[in-house]
Amino acid sequence: MSDLKLTAVKKRFGNTQTIHGVDLSIQSGEFVVFVGPSGCGKSTLLRMIAGLESVSEGQVHIGNRDVTGLAASRRQVAMVFQSYALYPHMTAEQNLSFGMRMRGVPKHEIAKKIAYATEVLQLAPYLKRKPGALSGGQCQRVAIGRALVQDPEVFLFDEPLSNLDAELRVKMRSEISDLHRRLGSTMVYVTHDQTEAMTMADRIVVLRDGEIEQVGQPMALYTNPVNKFVAGFIGSPKMNFLSVTAVRKSTDMLTVALGAKELAFPIVKQAGQVGETATLGIRPEHLRFSNEGPIQGKVRAVEQLGSVSFVYIDVGGQDVCVQTQQFALPRLGDAIYLDFDRTDAYLFGEDGITVSPQKVEKSREAA
Repeated sequence: MSDLKLTAVKKRFGNTQTIHGVDLSIQSGEFVVFVGPSGCGKSTLLRMIAGLESVSEGQVHIGNRDVTGLAASRRQVAMVFQSYALYPHMTAEQNLSFGMRMRGVPKHEIAKKIAYATEVLQLAPYLKRKPGALSGGQCQRVAIGRALVQDPEVFLFDEPLSNLDAELRVKMRSEISDLHRRLGSTMVYVTHDQTEAMTMADRIVVLRDGEIEQVGQPMALYTNPVNKFVAGFIGSPKMNFLSVTAVRKSTDMLTVALGAKELAFPIVKQAGQVGETATLGIRPEHLRFSNEGPIQGKVRAVEQLGSVSFVYIDVGGQDVCVQTQQFALPRLGDAIYLDFDRTDAYLFGEDGITVSPQKVEKSREAA
């Protein structure tokens, strides 16, 4: 396993630039997840690491080697794709061995590596089956095994679970995480699913429009997002956003108007000016029903999922979600008041940057 470093990496397709000077260091043995909306550049960045896309500017280092200009076959990386890319006429065992046979690897070495992959991924019952006789999860295990037998310095995963159903995705998330713990290998994983990112990553890289918005441990990003984009992307259900107006400002406090209510928040220096519009952010689990509170609206929908329920409130045309474990729930059309602890709220300026202080005491990694 090796560390991985990207230095001022850019990518252009003709006159269109899609990656804008990315700098990133990944430690040896780390599991890093690239996450972001469709078109943010996460798969392009992964393909540049793999050598499947050229680097327009910048450098890619794997370990002590500058691999920027090297062909994919010489980078000592293995990639697992969204599509399993298995040869349908070959058995699972033949798919595992194909690359090694093409490179002229001795038969005893091939057998040794297949035995290792078979044990690690529990593939023994499926070795003689062709892909058509395998389930999606079994095919994905074979695809991961094909990467494993290459003995790579870095594993690359490009949305490998997107084609699986919800239950199987949960199972495969656990299997890939367990594989990482056993191998201790450097892994870079691309997904648009922030739940996968939160549950699997040592660190998450949040991308938007070909640039890094924030890098950090999952709960650090959840607790201390640097801007409104990260706050809204990390967390499920997503953070609620309400438009407010700054009415008073002191050195370390900003008072905003939310409807007829005024709320004061501690701030950092870059907070906006009086009269400017800001955004109040509150996660669904931090809202509670109240006899009175600063947020008032009508119940639009109720989702009961068993141990938890989601209640959606129309607040002056803005949709607000409340996550609750209580069994006595309001009914559709009910007028509702909502309250929250001010320390659980976030304030974002007109530019979307977080202006409330860092909530270090709430971050598990900081404990």
